[in-house]
Amino acid sequence: MYAKTLIMLGLSAALAGCVSFGAKTPDTLLSLRPTNGPAAGATASGTAETALVVLEPATDARLAVTRVPVQIDDANVAYLKETMWVERPSRLFQRLLAETIRAKGTRLVIENDPGFTGPQLSGRLLDMGYDVRTGSVVVRFDAVKTAGGGKIETRRFESAVPVTDAEAKYVGPALNEAANTVAQAVADWVG
Repeated sequence: MYAKTLIMLGLSAALAGCVSFGAKTPDTLLSLRPTNGPAAGATASGTAETALVVLEPATDARLAVTRVPVQIDDANVAYLKETMWVERPSRLFQRLLAETIRAKGTRLVIENDPGFTGPQLSGRLLDMGYDVRTGSVVVRFDAVKTAGGGKIETRRFESAVPVTDAEAKYVGPALNEAANTVAQAVADWVG
């Protein structure tokens, strides 16, 4: 009986080192907040021909995670210590784009309806992180605007904001500023 108890305690102790009930919460969680958003109570209406669907941008694996990328050089990427996005950067950027376009008040904006046959805004989020080489955060977005009648336009948007140090307290606000600059330029382009 004593030997059985010792074996069970030994197995429990060994198993305790293998079990984790969740990842350690990072010191900082980043999000994006629009600098221009619709006022409370604002309404919008439209038709399938005038409404705009804002789709979640495609991205590569480097940005498909909730970690904040740090571009070391052309071939090496690291991630900012103890800092994460609250959700995928592409989803955060999609919401920011939609809110910024809504703030213009010129059209009905819908998010993520890929079956929608009217005008759409899609694209590829190429960068949204810190670049060691330039000492700045960079947000780069290749937009694709599809209008009625099969007309398609593309345009690249980019914003870089210098950062004092690669720490969350500097990188987070700079990323929000750069993302808002890009979102405003896209909203102006979309009309």
